[in-house]
Amino acid sequence: MNVTPFVTGSVAQQHPYEDIYMDPVYNNVDADDDGVPDNPGEILYHIPTRTGQKNNTNISLGVSATWSKPLDKKLQEQCKEAVDAQISLMKQTNANKRLDFELARLKNCGELMKAGIMFHPKSPYGKVCADVVLVNPPGVVENHTHIIPKKVEVTKVEATGNASDLGTFSIGNP
Repeated sequence: MNVTPFVTGSVAQQHPYEDIYMDPVYNNVDADDDGVPDNPGEILYHIPTRTGQKNNTNISLGVSATWSKPLDKKLQEQCKEAVDAQISLMKQTNANKRLDFELARLKNCGELMKAGIMFHPKSPYGKVCADVVLVNPPGVVENHTHIIPKKVEVTKVEATGNASDLGTFSIGNP
């Protein structure tokens, strides 16, 4: 829907403006009745005459309103779907770029920490890697345990000095 207010105007004038003019009155006296004025062209006096000249002014006020309804709503719906898809694509692209940035920051901060390089904690850039944690820093052995057998069984062997004395024996849990 489109609503448009408007104002229009026009002025029509004639220049120079004269509301009256002095119309001459001629002497038409024919004293000898020969059909010809005795003093042709003689102006007896002037009479004021209205010219009828006017200035025209016009001002128009109004509002123009237009309402349109598409005949094919399918195209309008496809346009809306395309806009929604484009917005979703832009949001996903932005999220992917943010993830790439965070992964690059994590990798670079981790590698620098392993190398023993870091910002001073009071530096304004110290916050860049503040949330990165090294799980297995170099030179630090992870806590771990070994299982040691509790019982060792040894079989007594009588030695005769022969190679057959090197028979079988067992160590550990049977």
